[in-house]
Amino acid sequence: MSSPSPATLIVPFAGASNEAARHALHDLPLPQLDRLLARLSPGTRDEADALSLSPPHERALAAALGWQAEDGTLPWAARLSGDNTQPWGLLTPVHLHVGTEQVSMTDPAALQLDEAASRELLSIVAPLFETEGFTLHWAGPLQWLATHALFDGLATASIDRVIGRNIDPWLPDQRSARLIRRLQNEVQMLLYTHAVNDRREAAGLPTVNSFWLSGCGRLPAGPTLPTPRVDDRLRGPALNEDWTAWREAWAALDAGPLATLAATPGPLRLVLCGERAAQTFEDLPRGLWQRLSARWRAPAATPLLETL
Repeated sequence: MSSPSPATLIVPFAGASNEAARHALHDLPLPQLDRLLARLSPGTRDEADALSLSPPHERALAAALGWQAEDGTLPWAARLSGDNTQPWGLLTPVHLHVGTEQVSMTDPAALQLDEAASRELLSIVAPLFETEGFTLHWAGPLQWLATHALFDGLATASIDRVIGRNIDPWLPDQRSARLIRRLQNEVQMLLYTHAVNDRREAAGLPTVNSFWLSGCGRLPAGPTLPTPRVDDRLRGPALNEDWTAWREAWAALDAGPLATLAATPGPLRLVLCGERAAQTFEDLPRGLWQRLSARWRAPAATPLLETL
């Protein structure tokens, strides 16, 4: 009889490397995280640098699903579509802020797009894509799916890498992505003076002036493993560098999902993800002395989170 699959929780943006984030966690009690760290043993650590196209939490989810792919080629769009017959890409409507020295991306959530507004915008830009052989599908206010042979193996940066940052280092530089760069420019020109953005400005909303492409590729062949739970409540505060809100979200995470996980009988797996690394903690076979001594040697939560 096969052993039961562990109850798994993946926590994106659990750690941040800047001083403000470390200060936010300095005296924050996280008793349930401490309880889990005393119970579980360190497992796999997936570490890259902060410039990888796929952030640690996306790599952790891909590993849990049984995917193996190169950096930047995790096929999230195809997974969202449910279609494994062709390559897909995910287009996210965005607002690009043009500064004196760089172009940066604001959080798409700040656009406050509802279904009607998103569908209207998609209908406006769709002809630009369709003339180049793309087929577009609406999947959500911030999720436009597209199919095109270009997406097969195209490496792109996750939008979680780009929010709040200069977009230039994250733009795809492959020769095959030149069409995408041109379409981004054409969408910007089309929307710059469009009435839809005039209405948004009059309503005090950010304009939609471009799109971001990510999650390209085909679904891998073979069965997909069960989807683990991903709790992303730390994501918004971290991307917007609101460390007070991030601290509050950590407290709520500890009192809620981490407490539930700690009270779960049977095998557990916790994956804490930061900007550079994902650290797995799991139930491993241990003797009585190992179980007792683990409580004394359990890693302190705050220094651990700073390593992510």
